[in-house]
Amino acid sequence: MENYNKNSVAPQPPMGWNSYDYYNTMVNEQQVRANAEYMAAHLKDLGWEYVVIDIQWSDPDAGNRNAEGIQYIPFSRFCIDEYSRQIPAPNRFPSSAGGKGFKPLADYIHSLGLKFGIHIMRGIPRFAAHDHLPIKTHDGTKVTADLVANPYSVSRWNADMYGVDANRPYAQDYYDSIFELYASWGVDFVKVDDICNTNMYPHAPYSAEKEIEMMAKAIEASGRSMVLSLSPGPAVIEKAHHYETFANMWRITDDFWDDWKLLKAMFERCEVWQKHTGNGNWPDCDMLPMNRLGWGWAAPGTPEEKRGWYSKFTHEETRTMITLWSIFRAPLMIGTDLPQLDEFNLSLLTNPEIIEMDKCPNQAEQVSSSCHDDVVVWRNFTDDGHAYYAYFNISEDPMEITINADSNIRDLWERKDMGKDISFNLAAHECKVFKI
Repeated sequence: MENYNKNSVAPQPPMGWNSYDYYNTMVNEQQVRANAEYMAAHLKDLGWEYVVIDIQWSDPDAGNRNAEGIQYIPFSRFCIDEYSRQIPAPNRFPSSAGGKGFKPLADYIHSLGLKFGIHIMRGIPRFAAHDHLPIKTHDGTKVTADLVANPYSVSRWNADMYGVDANRPYAQDYYDSIFELYASWGVDFVKVDDICNTNMYPHAPYSAEKEIEMMAKAIEASGRSMVLSLSPGPAVIEKAHHYETFANMWRITDDFWDDWKLLKAMFERCEVWQKHTGNGNWPDCDMLPMNRLGWGWAAPGTPEEKRGWYSKFTHEETRTMITLWSIFRAPLMIGTDLPQLDEFNLSLLTNPEIIEMDKCPNQAEQVSSSCHDDVVVWRNFTDDGHAYYAYFNISEDPMEITINADSNIRDLWERKDMGKDISFNLAAHECKVFKI
């Protein structure tokens, strides 16, 4: 790729949809297409563009794995090609049949004016290593998966992969080959799991550092720009420079769900990472769990009306979540089934003034302490002399706030001008955000 610059791939925080929070491991092609079509019709014009298929898309039996409460089946054998590379399960993604991979689906999503992404686990399939199956090499040398796999590098929660040993002669060839395949499909975004924090090894949480470097090199060699997103967290702050050098997004939290305790904790995480946003680098607060969630967690045979749940966040908490992500300039990845969005949640995702704040070119800062203050204040300055101020009541009691400004105060959620001097009440877990 001529003049490849990792930081130019995502000049603003990526915005899109991810299948995991609603579909778990079970999403299929029809459901992905339906979400893409909804995004194109209702969200694309505001900057929402990535359609990302999350974990286990190569597993033909993913729909049955929850029968006994098992999310990831040990010793699973999923679909791979002749070079030990995962390919889509054709019973779930029919357009992939005949060796087409995700190209037909990616082409369709691109035809809607959107971008296409996938999730992978770091490493190489364990059964490919056990069976000594071949990998693709740059010079045609016959090399098998066991010769690049590291059997001592595994995930704590998913048994599909061994890590790739960067010291093996053809380790880079394996990663080059899978990103070459993704480029041929038209992939624009790759979320890599068990890599941002390899929590199997608490003494070495960044033990996959060299695999990140190999992936970044492989993306460059592929000739196609792809966002490299690292999961899960919490990201290791001491390794901030490494994340910034090789990735576009990295999770600063473990999986985030609709729980106030997790949302309250995010204020401290954002405070820690506030100096590391921008220039193509986006600390990631995880998906936005909103509206309907968890359909894919129901056991087979569960009646449709009893599958999943409505987000446990109140309206105030949902607005607080989106406001914090946006003033912090986090990636915005929606976690729900888009066609089921209700009017309230759709209104939150289509407020152009909030989205504009997320795309502000400057770093925001927390100007009060999330550890000691009941009202947390974030601030960011625009290039045209304005300032954003967000006020968050993280306590259990209502608070009264007064603002005196030299110019007009605009309420971004209400989308109206408030004058120069205002007072307002914040209920528990509520927020207000202004442009002054």
